[in-house]
Amino acid sequence: MKYELEYPIHSSINILFDRLSTLSGLSEWFADDVNVNREGIYTFTWEGSEQQATLVSKKKNNHVRFKWLGSDEEYFEFLIQVDELTNDISLIVTDFADDEEDKEDAVQLWDLQIDNLKKIIGS
Repeated sequence: MKYELEYPIHSSINILFDRLSTLSGLSEWFADDVNVNREGIYTFTWEGSEQQATLVSKKKNNHVRFKWLGSDEEYFEFLIQVDELTNDISLIVTDFADDEEDKEDAVQLWDLQIDNLKKIIGS
């Protein structure tokens, strides 16, 4: 099941996008380590366990989408949304879960990760 989470972010778009789209930026808050090989396979490491993904789409200061290897449809995406009236920035995270229980666990994990991101960028 696909779901979206929205987080208000107080930061410049350039700083936020850098943390969402670069190896060093993602290693600061999203995973313990992030590497990419010559074939474009990203390896995300958390506490010794690894998951691999490919970069499906990236548009500067707008979005980044990764597709997990071994999954037909599942991906995760970071979308930067700017309110036209207030210029407030929101980060929209799209992810997938197998069921409602998995979704609850994943939402808690995203909340923690986004809190780390906010601390790093001073949001």
